[in-house]
Amino acid sequence: MRVFLDANILFSAAKSDGAIRELLKLLERSGHRCWVDSYVIEEARRNLEAKAPEQMPALGRLLSRMNTASAQRVDPTLEASLPLPAKDRPVLAAAILQSSDALVTGDRTHFGALYGRTIRGVTIHSPRSLAAALRLQPE
Repeated sequence: MRVFLDANILFSAAKSDGAIRELLKLLERSGHRCWVDSYVIEEARRNLEAKAPEQMPALGRLLSRMNTASAQRVDPTLEASLPLPAKDRPVLAAAILQSSDALVTGDRTHFGALYGRTIRGVTIHSPRSLAAALRLQPE
């Protein structure tokens, strides 16, 4: 499965060695492919630099294991059609353009109402719902 990661997933995985970092390890071990793009990378970096700059090396290590999509010009019509605030539309648009099967985000405020919905082929998940859907279990 091709899984697109929101910036808050990258931030959380880099900031602490907790459940989100474990989820990413489980995805990798299970053969799923994790994808990011420059938009989510930049947002994760900006937030990490502001809140936990000592964890920047951890973000670098995480990114070295991710598939990184090159920046693509997003069709403004596509972005405008997405049921999200303008700042969050590029994330879902990138997941759609990368032909992702899933988008995983911890942003309940903006994406929460979309958890479990499939929009243009991309199912939006919380970290917990993705782990449950894929039946990922720690070893």
